[in-house]
Amino acid sequence: MANQNDSFIDEVTDDLRRDRLFTAFRRFGWIAIALILVLVAGSAWREYSSGQAEKSARAWGDAVLAAQDSPDRATALAAIDAKGSGGRKLLSEMLAAGAEAEAGQADKASERLLAAAEANPQDPLLHDLALLKAVMLAGPTMDAAKRDGILSQLSKPGAPYELLALEQKAVALIGAGRSEDATMLIRQIQQKDGLSEALRRRLAEMMITLGADPEDAQGPGPQTMPIAPSE
Repeated sequence: MANQNDSFIDEVTDDLRRDRLFTAFRRFGWIAIALILVLVAGSAWREYSSGQAEKSARAWGDAVLAAQDSPDRATALAAIDAKGSGGRKLLSEMLAAGAEAEAGQADKASERLLAAAEANPQDPLLHDLALLKAVMLAGPTMDAAKRDGILSQLSKPGAPYELLALEQKAVALIGAGRSEDATMLIRQIQQKDGLSEALRRRLAEMMITLGADPEDAQGPGPQTMPIAPSE
């Protein structure tokens, strides 16, 4: 008799559990369904976005290749629609500036790079590279105060093109006739980590031009980096 009672109680308990489960599902089941729909929609959107991004990148690449064959490469490259991508737009402008530089229009190319960098600050690497190339293309024809301001910004410790910007500072000092300051700055650059072999050679060549020992590098220490005066 006891076993029958226990069996009956178990059956009633199971029925109660099923009723509670069904009630909970009816009450909260829509939440689970909504979550599933959100996950499916999110996955579908990621796939769509990825496909659109790939399509856009391919179209931009095709446009760049087509522009390279244009009689006026600079204009064709600058006119490429980057589809809202600041980085690709800046790359297009950099390619256009390269075409202008090859055509002997270095000052125009420099101004293009400066304008493009100002209009597209989203990508720090490309932004700073555009500024550095602008300074290198313009050379001494750029306003000295403007050049020094750009190079001071680019040569901050940890900046992506710190060493190359410091090299351009040395070039500016040499151009301003400040040989001793240029020599001191070059020696400081030679003590920094991360110098490429090409940069080492260029620094050594500048030292030879200045009449200094290219290998006589001073020890590291806190120094103030000289800057060419504004003209």
